[in-house]
Amino acid sequence: MRYRVLGGTGMEVSVFCLGAMMFGTVGNPDHDECARMVHTALDAGINFVDTADMYSLGESEEIVGKALAGRRDEVILATKVHFPMGEDHDDPRPNNGGNSRRWIVREVEASLRRLRTDWIDLYQVHRPDPRTDIEETLSVLGDLVTQGKIRAFGCSTFPAEEIAESHHVAERRGLARFRTEQPPYSLLARGVETSVLPTAQRYGMGVLTWSPLASGFLTGRYRKGEPVDLTSGRPALVPFRFDPSIPGNAAKYDAVESLLGVAADLGRTLPELAVAFPAVHPAVTSVIIGPRTPGQLRSLLKAADLVLDDATLDRVDEIVPPGTDLYHPDGSWRPVSLTDVSLRRRAVADRAAA
Repeated sequence: MRYRVLGGTGMEVSVFCLGAMMFGTVGNPDHDECARMVHTALDAGINFVDTADMYSLGESEEIVGKALAGRRDEVILATKVHFPMGEDHDDPRPNNGGNSRRWIVREVEASLRRLRTDWIDLYQVHRPDPRTDIEETLSVLGDLVTQGKIRAFGCSTFPAEEIAESHHVAERRGLARFRTEQPPYSLLARGVETSVLPTAQRYGMGVLTWSPLASGFLTGRYRKGEPVDLTSGRPALVPFRFDPSIPGNAAKYDAVESLLGVAADLGRTLPELAVAFPAVHPAVTSVIIGPRTPGQLRSLLKAADLVLDDATLDRVDEIVPPGTDLYHPDGSWRPVSLTDVSLRRRAVADRAAA
């Protein structure tokens, strides 16, 4: 396993990070099996584990906390905050979620309890929050560092302009700054190469990327011209990404066929090629792999020694040009500037004010 320094934190992390999103009821409800997967990853040299409070509504953090008993000091442990929690998370109460001081102070304590630890190595803001001034968020996160509850903090799926703004505010106000960014990045979703990754480099941030398998599209299970069962597995969760009758999916299926050829010429599987690809970019520190089963974990670990050469990367660029997204990589979140009609249409805004 290779290791890299995480931004300017001084913490060395493995090039593969074990993602725990699939631990719990959303993915694998067997706590013991998930714990064994954590141990398998650690034994393979992974020392970086990433989860979030909202994964299975805290169950993922609980599993990770139990699994790390007796091995906590070996691990750089990361989790995230932002999304609503509790039974009414789908219809949240006021102040249940976001990036406010009130919410972050509450949720960091809940995460510490579930993770059974006194500190979190990397605490990440899961998404931007247009309702909260970034100065407020940076201020409370800096306080948590001073209190020893977290060691460093970062952001996740922030656009380049908001990353830059956060650093400008931190410098102007004398606040601690985001040390990392966690963007979606894969062979089929290369949009972050345009601005997000260069911006992270400019500010010396570490980058841990998520969804290298493009929500399962790069597992090799879904092929052009073959029927897709939209009632089970990943296609059941996000059918619009797999339905071959949707014209926009045709480019993905074509790309997968070409990428399978690239992987075959390397003597590797498509998932191995997929998880090796993000690690090539100079801005990327670690690639999050999020297996649901022990078999998936073992297959992905085989790519730990795979370093792609220029000839292979040139072929990839021909299939999916740099900076190109063949699908919207974060279907669960869109900026309020797009979702709130009044922010896009002056007449709507004027009527609302009247």
